Amino acid sequence: MDDILTVGIDVGGTSIRASVVDVDGQVLEMIQAPTPQSARALEDGLDRVVRELVTRHEVSAVGLAVAGFITSDRSSVRFAPHLPWVDAPVGSDLSKRLGLPVVLEHDANAAAFAEHRFGAAAGGRNVVMVAIGTGIGGALLINGELYRGSHGVAPELGHIQVVPGGRQCACGKRGCWERYCSGTALVDTAIELLAADPAASTVLAREVAVDPGSLTGRRIANAAQDGDPLALATIAEFTRWLAVGLAMVGDVYDPDLVVIAGGVASSAPLFLDDAREQYATLLTGAKHRPLARIRSAQLGEAAGMVGAAALARSVVPQDLGGVDGAGTTSAGL
Repeated sequence: MDDILTVGIDVGGTSIRASVVDVDGQVLEMIQAPTPQSARALEDGLDRVVRELVTRHEVSAVGLAVAGFITSDRSSVRFAPHLPWVDAPVGSDLSKRLGLPVVLEHDANAAAFAEHRFGAAAGGRNVVMVAIGTGIGGALLINGELYRGSHGVAPELGHIQVVPGGRQCACGKRGCWERYCSGTALVDTAIELLAADPAASTVLAREVAVDPGSLTGRRIANAAQDGDPLALATIAEFTRWLAVGLAMVGDVYDPDLVVIAGGVASSAPLFLDDAREQYATLLTGAKHRPLARIRSAQLGEAAGMVGAAALARSVVPQDLGGVDGAGTTSAGL
C-alpha cells in the first residue's frame, strides 16, 4: 500500500482543484477547473479531471472534499449550499463511471485529517479544527478519529449562537459565531464601527467612503498590518469573538489541541496571541486545568485535497492495482 497514489479533489463553489497525492501527503500534480453549475455537468467535470490525471499517474482511489452534509456512509451528498447537489449519490455514481473506489468527506473533516496526519495537528489526541474563511467550518478528532455525529453532519461550530438576536445568518438563525468571527464578519464589523463614528479619519475609512464595495477581509487585514486604527479595532473585535467561541468549544470538547485554518489563518500574527490570552480568561476553571494548545494550520489550501486523498487510501482494496491511462483498473473494475 505504500506506493499507492490517490486523487483528492476539493470541490468548491467556484473551482474544482484535484491533486495526485502520495502516501506521505505530498502533492505530485494539481489541476484546476471552474465548477460547473448543474449537477450533471459537475459530475462530468469531476470525471474529466480524474481521467486527465490518470493518464500520467497510476491512481487507485478518489476522495472528494465537499462543503456540505455528507451521508454517514460517505457515498452521497445530502445538501451543499454552494453546489447543485441535493440527496445526490455522487460517490457511487462517480465510482461507476471511473471504475475506482470513491469516498466523500466534509471539507473541514478532510482538512483536519490532513493536518493530523501531516501537519499542525500531528500528535494531537483530541483535536478541534476551526476553519475560518467566508464562514466557519469545524472538525473534531477524538482519539485521532474523525467524529461525524449520528448522521454525518457534526460539528457545525460556525452556527453556535453567541449573540441571541444578533446578526442574521444565512443558515436562518441570528447571532451565529461565524457572523462575528470570519472574513465576512470583519467587513460587517468595520461597517458598524464606521457607522458608530462616521467622522473617523483613517486611511481605510477614507478609502471605504470613496468605494464602499471595495471593503474585504483581506483589505482590513492588510490595513491592520499597516497600523490603521479602524482596521486594528476591527481585528480586536474579531479576536474577542474568536476567544469567546474557542472557550465555548473548549468547555464542550476539552481538546488538547485547536488548529486554526482557513483563509483568515494567514493573518494569524494579527490576532492569535491575543486570542490565546483571552481564551485562557474565558475558559471555565482555566486556572485549574490544562489549556489546549492553539496553533495555525500548516498545509494551507492543499489540506482538503490531501485529506480527501488520504481518506480515499483507506478504501483501496488490498489487491487493487492502479489505473492505467485508458481509465481501467488492473483488478478489472
